[in-house]
Amino acid sequence: MKATYIDYSETRSFSEGLIRYLANDPELAPFSSERADIQGFRNLINRKKTLAGRDILVGVLNEQYSRIGHPAHSSVQQNIELLLNDNTYTVCTGHQLNIFTGPLYFIFKIVTAINLAKELKSNFPDKNFVPVYWMATEDHDFAEINHTYISGKKISWEHEAAGATGRLQTAGIEKAIKEYQAVLGISENAEYLSNLIRKAYTEHKNLADASRYLVNTLFENYGLLILDADDSRLKKQFSSIIADDIIQQNSFKNITEANNKLAEKGIEAQVNPREINFFYLLDGLRERIVFENEKYSILNSEISFSEESLKQEINEHPERFSPNVVMRPLYQEVILPNLAYIGGGAEVIYWLQLKQNFDHYGVDFPVLLLRNSAMFSSLNLENKLNRLDLGMKDIFKNVEELKKEWVLNHTEHSLNLHDEWQELSSIFEKIKLRTYKIDPSLSPSSEAVKARLYRAIKNLEVKLMKAEKRNFSDALSQIDLVKTKLFPKGGLQERSENFGLFYVKHGKNFIQTLIENFKPLDLKFTILEE
Repeated sequence: MKATYIDYSETRSFSEGLIRYLANDPELAPFSSERADIQGFRNLINRKKTLAGRDILVGVLNEQYSRIGHPAHSSVQQNIELLLNDNTYTVCTGHQLNIFTGPLYFIFKIVTAINLAKELKSNFPDKNFVPVYWMATEDHDFAEINHTYISGKKISWEHEAAGATGRLQTAGIEKAIKEYQAVLGISENAEYLSNLIRKAYTEHKNLADASRYLVNTLFENYGLLILDADDSRLKKQFSSIIADDIIQQNSFKNITEANNKLAEKGIEAQVNPREINFFYLLDGLRERIVFENEKYSILNSEISFSEESLKQEINEHPERFSPNVVMRPLYQEVILPNLAYIGGGAEVIYWLQLKQNFDHYGVDFPVLLLRNSAMFSSLNLENKLNRLDLGMKDIFKNVEELKKEWVLNHTEHSLNLHDEWQELSSIFEKIKLRTYKIDPSLSPSSEAVKARLYRAIKNLEVKLMKAEKRNFSDALSQIDLVKTKLFPKGGLQERSENFGLFYVKHGKNFIQTLIENFKPLDLKFTILEE
């Protein structure tokens, strides 16, 4: 494939706050640690604290990989073992357990992590860097993960769900699997992916194990490690912060203050903290902890604790305490020897809200890196755009704006009646003066006539544009075709479309193509053209 790279700002698809972050806006520097470049990583490595509990992390990973049904790939096993060494670091991305991987950007996140680990290794050969996918197994918003779109068709898993999504039994997902398989079609690659999806979701008892099997099969050759942090041994390392934060409400204070500071810089908060930022977690239950009437209560249950019994519960059963969106990043950085978090645009911004809380707990804040974003085209795009006299950046414009600009650039006529209106305005000034001399009270009437005529002129401009668009209907239809193909549902391809049909078309070369073309530290949007 041919790769073209453009600035994120030129896609018109990312927030102003994110564009400012990518441009290293000095106003945002206090809310991050180091810049997303090699020097930034060098600075962080030089001051990175030694991680305790590496042996625990390795033990958990080995146990979790024993459940995939076959020995871990040699590259995966090697990376697990490397984590025992103090000169090994992780680069991490995370995402919910969307069925069948969800939208394309899920794949893009992981490829970015893999490539960043490779790039860091080439710059720091005496150290090791391991890509990690953090499964958001404790998330409980089933409605966000129970569907995917493939070729524009929504595939949903209809299921009554409660509690952490990673613990959900996969029984009942067969109907969604068959619908997904039907869209894949009949080919060697389709059969391979169809069987992979079936094995993942029917031969593993819960959504966490199913997701691990699927993602591991796609990425094991690249040494990706997949971690489910819903584990008592890992939570034990975080238990002192859990207790302190629930009782002292430090995260609420720190993040609220940071949000106010960011608002002064023109950055809108993506998430808002609660007084207590933990859930109580049991099978089939993940409910907020609230402090009411001098006790800690679990919403929608009869469970409550005094301060002392809460501390005891955290000490004896840390796995029952689940961090919410603002505390999960801190948990991640406590148990991983991590250098970078790779996220989408909104994620990067909400991480900026968290640094003050990291500083409070003395936890290293990682480099924040925007995941690679990409668009695939099978339209012979460059030639098609050349025929339309359009540039690659033009396709990111609003379709009506794009078509209007195209017509104005190609018409032989002036569709703007500005000059004519200036002439008419001069005439009306004379009329206004004459009416004023005859009767001053008639001036408003002449202004009203002028306003009606102005609206009529503007309406005529619209009609002229519509008429000229009809004259260029063939070219404008081609613009519509390009926009519809490349921007499903009116947005970036990666935000809605699943990877399935791309995999069917290209097989294992699909992921390898991304590996070859994604450049994490270049911070550019990638257009891949067949």
